[in-house]
Amino acid sequence: MANQVETVLTDELFELLQKERFVTIATVDHESGGPNVSAISWVFASSKEAVRFAVDNRSRIITNIQGNSKVVLNIIGNESTYSISGEAKVKVDRLEDVPLKLALIEIHINEVRDVMFYGSKISVEPKYEKTYDKDAADKLDNQVMTAIKKA
Repeated sequence: MANQVETVLTDELFELLQKERFVTIATVDHESGGPNVSAISWVFASSKEAVRFAVDNRSRIITNIQGNSKVVLNIIGNESTYSISGEAKVKVDRLEDVPLKLALIEIHINEVRDVMFYGSKISVEPKYEKTYDKDAADKLDNQVMTAIKKA
């Protein structure tokens, strides 16, 4: 996808966003008007035109989106880095069947860009591990991802 601009997710990006993964979300800070970047993992492409994610319903991300709906989701995968920009809105104030107070945000995609610098590729994708009880983490992740898909 190098040097191309798409208006929807490619097949490859859609597949990457079918399960939890490390991404960053950039919003416009509601106080300073400057950029605000957060790392999230509960993310899911509901279609090639939309990406959903869940965050604590007290998150600054929500306040920022309510002030300015423009966002950029950054994803690393398929040996490159992609910028997915669009308009975000709170789709559900509180997800059901999840023990945490999480809101569901949906991004309507306007543009998808390969933003990897020239002459290079990602050789190792970011990996992370949960630092609390693995069984509890797996259970929570499953509950959240199921709720995102159902909403």
